[in-house]
Amino acid sequence: MENRINPTVPDAGNAPSSGLKTALAWLYVGVPLAWGVSQTFIKALDLFK
Repeated sequence: MENRINPTVPDAGNAPSSGLKTALAWLYVGVPLAWGVSQTFIKALDLFK
């Protein structure tokens, strides 16, 4: 069996901006998520006052 690389699928691992895109994607998801978790925690603290 011969191992062939599919030429129609780009190799994203070698793209120089791949790390930047990944970091931006994590920020796009992580910042609102962190804000939502912090707000939930702050509001939950009111339950214990």
